[in-house]
Amino acid sequence: MKDRMTPVERFAAYAVGKPIDRLPCVPIVGNTAARVLGVKVSEFRGNGRLIADAQVAAYRRFGYDVIRIFTDLYTVAEAMGARVHYPDDETAYLDAPAITSVDEIASLRPADPRKDGNLPHHLEAMEQAFAEVGKEVPVTGALTGPFTTASFLIGTETLVRLVLKNPAAAHALCEAAFASTLAYAAAILDTGCTPSLTDAMCSTTVISPRQFKEFGFPYLKRLVDFIHSRGRAVTLHICGKTQPIWEAMADTGADCLSLDNAADLRAAKETVGERVRLMGNVPPSEIMLQGTPEEVRTAVHDCVRKAYDNPKGLVVASGCSLPVETPFANIDAMLDAVREIGWPVPFSH
Repeated sequence: MKDRMTPVERFAAYAVGKPIDRLPCVPIVGNTAARVLGVKVSEFRGNGRLIADAQVAAYRRFGYDVIRIFTDLYTVAEAMGARVHYPDDETAYLDAPAITSVDEIASLRPADPRKDGNLPHHLEAMEQAFAEVGKEVPVTGALTGPFTTASFLIGTETLVRLVLKNPAAAHALCEAAFASTLAYAAAILDTGCTPSLTDAMCSTTVISPRQFKEFGFPYLKRLVDFIHSRGRAVTLHICGKTQPIWEAMADTGADCLSLDNAADLRAAKETVGERVRLMGNVPPSEIMLQGTPEEVRTAVHDCVRKAYDNPKGLVVASGCSLPVETPFANIDAMLDAVREIGWPVPFSH
């Protein structure tokens, strides 16, 4: 089935209640894009042109609604001194934090997005992708939030301990991370793209709702306010269980909440649907990676039934970034299911 609108046209019409051909759909393709070009994930390191080529090729192959320039969560922390390990053909992971003690926090310097780590290469990828297809599809740049970046600067266990025992040091770390994320957000906006916020460690699986309100929320709100000041809408993703902080996530001012498959879209609709668009939440591992195309279709129908009538709208998506080896047939099935459902959605309440 062919789409009758470009993603830019679809989002613009959807935002003002005009007819659309189908709901927006975003299988969150990260390093799966390497498979579209037949390259190894490690080849993305330091190669903005290849990142852009892969993400644009994936968009053209599947026809989804947002390109997200992303390789891993560590780009800002790495630019500030964290050590990241790059396996030959899998997603990178943290090898060592930038510092090991509270005494070193003052030595952290804000990253220069045009010079430090892989940030310049990601910005090059954004510039190239935006130049190639930015008129037809939104292009976003993944931006790891301040609290999560702070956890990569000193180690997650250490940060969680500081939150409890030394809140002043935890805030100092978050401020250091915020300075770099703010600079990177500005650089992303300068490419023509929009920052897409991910703050994985703010999950209530990791910290309590009260701790989120103290150590996650203020920094996210400042970032959202800045992006809004540049005239852009913001999507916020927090991994894992988030129901206890949905209201606070909406209070950041984010325009869209991207919810992990641990969340119930119907409950989210009833809690914050009057305030924010919802995005989600087909399970990326058990359904998109390991399921059959028919199971993908069933999961898409389930998500749509739960939240197609969300007052602020719904973007059908995977609950998080897709695993590298996600079968193409399953990504096709997600888009095909949304196309088959069409618009207006033929379900009753």
